[in-house]
Amino acid sequence: MTKPVYNKLRLILGDQLNASHSWFQSKEKDTLYLIAELHQEATYTQHHVQKICAFFAAMAAFANALSKAGFQVCHLTLDETKDYATFPDLLSDLIQTHSISQFEYQRPDEFRLLAQLRALKLPEGVSVQEADTEHFLLPFDEITQHFSRDKHVLMEHFYRMMRKRFSVLMDGKQPEGGKWNYDKENRLKLQPEDLAAIPEPLRFENDVSDILKRLNQHQIPHFGTPATHLLWPVSRTQARTLLDYFCAHQLIHFGQFQDAMTCQSEHQWSLYHSRLSFAINTKMLHPMQVIQAVLNRYDDAKGEISLAQVEGFIRQILGWREYVRGVYWANMPGYASHNTLSASRNLPAFFWHGQTGMNCLKSAITQSLDYAYAHHIQRLMVTGNFCLLTGIDPDQVDAWYLGIYVDAIEWVEMPNTRGMSQFADNGIIATKPYAASGNYIHKMSDYCQSCQYSVKKKTGDDACPLNSLYWRFLDLHQQRFAVNPRIGMIYRSWDNQSEAQRQAVLERAEYCLANLDKL
Repeated sequence: MTKPVYNKLRLILGDQLNASHSWFQSKEKDTLYLIAELHQEATYTQHHVQKICAFFAAMAAFANALSKAGFQVCHLTLDETKDYATFPDLLSDLIQTHSISQFEYQRPDEFRLLAQLRALKLPEGVSVQEADTEHFLLPFDEITQHFSRDKHVLMEHFYRMMRKRFSVLMDGKQPEGGKWNYDKENRLKLQPEDLAAIPEPLRFENDVSDILKRLNQHQIPHFGTPATHLLWPVSRTQARTLLDYFCAHQLIHFGQFQDAMTCQSEHQWSLYHSRLSFAINTKMLHPMQVIQAVLNRYDDAKGEISLAQVEGFIRQILGWREYVRGVYWANMPGYASHNTLSASRNLPAFFWHGQTGMNCLKSAITQSLDYAYAHHIQRLMVTGNFCLLTGIDPDQVDAWYLGIYVDAIEWVEMPNTRGMSQFADNGIIATKPYAASGNYIHKMSDYCQSCQYSVKKKTGDDACPLNSLYWRFLDLHQQRFAVNPRIGMIYRSWDNQSEAQRQAVLERAEYCLANLDKL
């Protein structure tokens, strides 16, 4: 049977599901769109099973939508791509099979993929064209105007620039409400009387049983709790529905409780968080589409929703998300090997099963294994803080975060993990390490109430490990951090303790380090 002949082949990656892209402004019969499940992408790190299912299901839904809209689509599953080790192998075969003369791709958001596609060696006579993804708010070509290699850029300055540029929450040249940032008002702990009001999360029922069968058939390594019916949005329609649900039911208290954690609610994994990151990072939703929906809800609420709730959410999308992308591209590929604090310990085994006596870590890790999701404070101040204090190799920390979370793509994961969480980048992102004792966990959660360890103690068998590990971390890196104005004062408290007190704390910390898997 004669294979159809096309002039142009366009590649769509799993995080490029943007139906509004200019590629789709017109239908060309001689253009073939390729969407493919590849062993390369399923195995470059070990992924949570729900993450792989979410990407593959979203890719299938996008391929189906394009086909129904009249585009020529080649959607390949692992069954069809099992004999192709890499993208180049598959592309070369398709180009020859269909007599392609022009290959086009959207610029990947990961350095490794961009390097791979730019190094393509295709059959003679085939032209290659790179297009923009038309997704991010800061144009790719402008990144170097705002970010420089190994240089710290204050996020707040960048955020204010973006607010002005896009006229978001602005009153002329001034911020709406007279303040740029309401972060200090958005640090409330959930009280017992707040728990009953936590809204039930919107969950979808996407059948991914066929995908699970393919993963097992092709022996794709994965971890986490499998689900035959996936709760994550896998189409633009579902993504919009989730956005609408957030605006209607969760935005009202998002800001004030965005840092809060609890283990006393059946909805403790979702709280007031939008859980839109997968839909946005796969480009099913555009960031400005999300921002505008939130602004519209804020306006329609007529005072029912405070500015602090809205600003806190918009700062994550308009500020932080665009900021970490800029840091990533300004510093790659060297950023991936930064290890300023020379951390080298192995990740404890309980990061893969969640069985630990430390309730904060048990809750955050078990939730991550069950849902492929944790909110930003769980990632930064629970699992991230523990890895920072114990000196876990940032390569292992990166791999865990990249694999376990449904929304994790390297451009957003690595700066958040290696930079913000582990301070491995020597302050390119954070001006101080985000190190904390058990007191922070106690202040922002109810984890400590049902923990076998005492958050009030620094020493003794029942002392919260985070307390001694925190002081050991500061003691170990005193020469580096004592001169930091943001944390220098903490050392005065350490220095004011007696030598015997300090030694007892350090001995408890060394015991914890020697027995991480038993904590």
